[in-house]
This record gives sequence, C-alpha cells and structure tokens, in this order.
Amino acid sequence: MNEPQDPQVHSLDARSLRGLAHPLRMRLLNALRRGGPATASQLAAKLGESSGATSYHLRQLAAHGFVEDAPEHGKGRERWWKAVHIGVTFDGALLKDRDPEVRGAADLFMHEVANQHTGELATWLGTRDDWSEAWNRASDMSDWTLSLTPELALELNHKMHELVESYRTQAPDDSTPDTEQVRVHTHIIPIHTD
Repeated sequence: MNEPQDPQVHSLDARSLRGLAHPLRMRLLNALRRGGPATASQLAAKLGESSGATSYHLRQLAAHGFVEDAPEHGKGRERWWKAVHIGVTFDGALLKDRDPEVRGAADLFMHEVANQHTGELATWLGTRDDWSEAWNRASDMSDWTLSLTPELALELNHKMHELVESYRTQAPDDSTPDTEQVRVHTHIIPIHTD
C-alpha cells in the first residue's frame, strides 16, 4: 500500500529528474529552499556563478516545475524566483531505468546529493567556532555499524524519517530566539567487511 504523497514534496520521475540532475540546478534549488525567494543575480553572487548561467538554469527548473515566479517580491523588471516544493523523493528504480540517459541523470543526482552533504559537513567543521556553545552541544556527527537484513534496514529508515518529520510540526516560528535551520542527514548503506 502506498502512503499518500505530501504535496510539498515532489516525486521525481524520469522527465523531472533530467530537468533537475545538474550540479548548478541542484544548488540553485537548495539555495531557494533554504534562503527563500531571490533573483538570478542574487543567486549568482551567492553561488559564485554568472547571472546568465543562473537565469538559464532557473528557467530550466521552472520548465520542470521546481521553481516559479515570486512576483510579490519583485520591483520593476526584477524577476524573483521561489521553490515550489520543500523537497523531493527519489525512486531507486530510476537507477535501473532502461534509458541510459535516465540512469545517468539518476547517478548524477545521487552523487550531487552526496557532494552537498559532504560540503555541509565541511562548512560546519570550518565554522563551528562561530556558533554558540548551545549549538555546538546540539550538533551531531555520529555513525553506527549494525547488522541488519534489508527489511530491518528499511524499517529503520522509515522510523528515522517519521521521527524527523515529527519535528517539522514542533518547529518554532522564526521569531523564537535561537531558532536556526538545521540540516539532518541520514545514510543507511551496506558495507563489505572483508
């Protein structure tokens, strides 16, 4: 039985995956999700890219339904963009699609997600002294090694997702002191022990 899809989360299919699976597009989408609406020029400055490149890739993201105009922010000729969804779900079957372009896009997407996670951890390590002692105590970089069957690993995955999602409803509003966005990474991957 399939769980109902959260309308705030976009389920990637072969077409939308091809529209998203580009390093700059993924960075642009993440910047809009985390930082809110912005112009192509603002995003270019933030990401160290040309505004021509960011404009082109924002239009591609819009064509695939990931971003849309945010006219309530614009003044004059400025075009503001905002993310349409808070996240995406990825179906692992895309990695085995018959079309080699889809498989390539799926592989690129997965590698970019891993690169983003690595970059976020490196940024935290490089800037942790800029954060309060409370945030330093609250941060975590743990790992465990368990012996599980695929079924138990899937159960663990679902339980972790449910727990993380339960905190979305408890989130204080932005005016609450010491409220910050936090990134939570989960990785459940099998390893060879020899």
